Amino acid sequence: MTSSLPNTTLVTGATGLIGSHVVRYLLALGKSVSALYRSENGPGLLADVADQLTWHEGDLLDIPSLEDAINPGCDIIHCAAIVSFVPKDRARMEQVNVEGTANLVNVCLQAGVRKLAYLSSVAALGRPDSKHVDGKGVTVLTEDQKWEESPLNSAYAKTKYRAELEVWRGSAEGLPVVMVNPTVVLGEGDWTRSSTQLIKYAYDEKPFYTEGDINYVDVLDVAEAIVKLLHSEIVNERFILNAGTLPYHDFLTQLAQALGKRPPTIRVPPGLASVLARVESVRSWLTGTTPLITLETARGASHHYSYPGDRITQVIDFQYRALNETLQRVAMSLGVKAER
Repeated sequence: MTSSLPNTTLVTGATGLIGSHVVRYLLALGKSVSALYRSENGPGLLADVADQLTWHEGDLLDIPSLEDAINPGCDIIHCAAIVSFVPKDRARMEQVNVEGTANLVNVCLQAGVRKLAYLSSVAALGRPDSKHVDGKGVTVLTEDQKWEESPLNSAYAKTKYRAELEVWRGSAEGLPVVMVNPTVVLGEGDWTRSSTQLIKYAYDEKPFYTEGDINYVDVLDVAEAIVKLLHSEIVNERFILNAGTLPYHDFLTQLAQALGKRPPTIRVPPGLASVLARVESVRSWLTGTTPLITLETARGASHHYSYPGDRITQVIDFQYRALNETLQRVAMSLGVKAER
């Protein structure tokens, strides 16, 4: 690609955890930013900078609203998605994550945008049962991983995989694209949603932990990476974003210590995790709240996966932040004087 950078970048999902940090990163670079938002959501995490960007009320399922928001030659960073492991959300996830992405790709092709950067997930790589396993029983998955049907693939993972297919279709039809696949994203935000629920879990001093591993990345790193890739000459590639891997117990202990809370001490074996998920399902149904654990998350949290995230560091100027730095910042955002 040799075309110059456009004047405006449109960000979908701009009011969420990752999207809001993407917007802030672009604004810090002095870029003109517009955001697609749903009227019921408002500016969300961007309330303090809302007057610094152009807002377009719209929806991924409303094609005319996309056509109004997307201008010829602009850049698009597509962060909007529904992340859920609750069965009742599956139909809506399919609509927004897959159909919504297809709509966006079609309008991008029609409008002739300069480049589309898509925020995917390592979930879209799939989770095979027994392949790519090293001597320690760890399943190693890279950007070259091919999707395999597996009982370990969540409904969310399936929608992100199919959304990726729509982005690759756009690429085949002439749309310049680049994609990132982050692991669990850590950062300041609404801790009742998405991966930030882990922070609330530690803050509430929950006593349980599972046997599996967690792969993590700072939200600031995700924002920096996707913008730098958007502004690079790189097209038609995807990059895993993963700063490190730790056993859940070690990670939750470090997180709890940063928050000044007691770490978990009770190990939950895989079989018991499934039982707890069923109990949580009943509790959430009775109370009308979101379950803390589901059968899908119970299955995934008891396995060992590793996602090498170094490929991106070889092609652009980019380095991951240390976990301690991330946890200290998150703690400070909550008004906690973190331990050092």
